Amino acid sequence: MGVAKPDEDGDAVYNGARDNASGCATIMSVAKAFATLPAPARRSILILLVGAEEQGLLGSKWYAQNPTVHPGKIAANINIDSAAIFGRARDVAVIGKGKSRLEDLLVQAAAMQDRIVVDEPFPDKGYYYRSDQFNFAKIGVPALYFKAGTDSVEHGDAWGREIEDRWRAERYHQPGDEIYDEWDFGGMVEDARLAFWVGLHVANADEPPGWMPGDEFEAVRERALAEVAD
Repeated sequence: MGVAKPDEDGDAVYNGARDNASGCATIMSVAKAFATLPAPARRSILILLVGAEEQGLLGSKWYAQNPTVHPGKIAANINIDSAAIFGRARDVAVIGKGKSRLEDLLVQAAAMQDRIVVDEPFPDKGYYYRSDQFNFAKIGVPALYFKAGTDSVEHGDAWGREIEDRWRAERYHQPGDEIYDEWDFGGMVEDARLAFWVGLHVANADEPPGWMPGDEFEAVRERALAEVAD
């Protein structure tokens, strides 16, 4: 929102430090990791920073409607949004869990960090259909959106849920979304490594991942693949 209505303290600057500067920083870190590999991955990797999610997923919608690569040739989409700013978590939450085989790779990667993959902690929010991976899913591309869970390594699950609820009530889409003392970058680092590891394995695999059998986007994927079949 840039500069908008001041809060009770007179602060009118909507910094967006977590949502979504932290996500952009994570994406750029993952991009740098891919760019510095000793040998390039077998598949091309496209890094997108799309705008206007809050205004209706407009940036990702535009790309999905005007893709630079046919959807049948896009192996997967990994969406990174607001990062984990409250430290390391024992769990990894998949938004829309049970939709694609990308989750199998995430489980493997999380296990290397002694973490478990769980369902999203706030399913009532409908985040899968409100985040940018949704537009890729609609054109058939298997899409993964995960976040650090709430089970804090240092403080436990109750603390993790309480601090997330407090951030959402006091700072989400408000001028208070800025860096402050409770930020802990350990969780951001771990999640960036997860995204990189999953992306690298997709990029080097013989076959791309698919949707779970019977998923709502499976038929769209099959049509996209048929359009590019030899």
